[in-house]
Amino acid sequence: MDINTRSRPSLFGDIAHGLGFWTDRSAVHEAAAQGRSLDLQRLIQGGAPVNIVAVDSITPLHEACIQGQTQCVRLLLIAGAQVDARNIDSSTPLCDACAAGSLECVRLLLQYGATVNPPLFSFSPLHEACMGGNADCVQLMIDEGALMEAHDCHFGTPLHVACARQHYDCAEVLLKAGANVNAAKLHETALHHAAKVKHLGLIDLLVEFGGNVYATDNLGKKPIYYAGTGSPAYLCLEFFESTPLSLQQISRLAFRRKYGSNTLKVVSQLNLPDRIRGFLCYEAPPESQVPAL
Repeated sequence: MDINTRSRPSLFGDIAHGLGFWTDRSAVHEAAAQGRSLDLQRLIQGGAPVNIVAVDSITPLHEACIQGQTQCVRLLLIAGAQVDARNIDSSTPLCDACAAGSLECVRLLLQYGATVNPPLFSFSPLHEACMGGNADCVQLMIDEGALMEAHDCHFGTPLHVACARQHYDCAEVLLKAGANVNAAKLHETALHHAAKVKHLGLIDLLVEFGGNVYATDNLGKKPIYYAGTGSPAYLCLEFFESTPLSLQQISRLAFRRKYGSNTLKVVSQLNLPDRIRGFLCYEAPPESQVPAL
């Protein structure tokens, strides 16, 4: 039997679309992954199944998304590709598009009804976007209702991932949208991750949003323990541990705790001076308004 036609009976009886088939990578997989849209279109018009799966349950749509092949994603979806197909790790094409940081592929999948918060045991699409470091993708997923407190048993929340991977822009987007800065994974916070990678910008950002410099992990260690004695990150955390928050910072934290993920919406509806609005939303003032030193 030809290796490309080896299969097991379909549980759903849908042979026309290849559901239930287990094969090696097909010509459809190859064309989708390599962005050969004309070849893919010819294969589809010739009756090639768009939902055929490889031995690891990867569909052609998964392949196109992980490579950011927008035109191939469009052709597959139009031809009836399952938008929420699961691979062997239970990841959907939306997870792969977010991992690739392909904003256009993400938009296409959402237009075709991709589930923003699929029931997964591992990374959510938002986790994947943070892992990939695409802040625009992170923002789009949040706008579409992605759960910012989705928890992965190994990595924690999307904020944990963004900090562990040193993606400042992604962490900033999450925090401005109301992510819980002190969410814990085995008592380990995002600030622990920022300390481990010795990222001064992330440490400052997290503390500005209420990161607890005294929080201890399951080993009883504060973030400063992981920064390395004498390093700039250590000195930064040492300063924050010994310096009380200003009244302005306390006011901002109280405001954000009250309104959480609705903070930006609430602030936009209040008749506030630009400087106060920017402070509450953690926006840097325009250069023309920055006082000279």
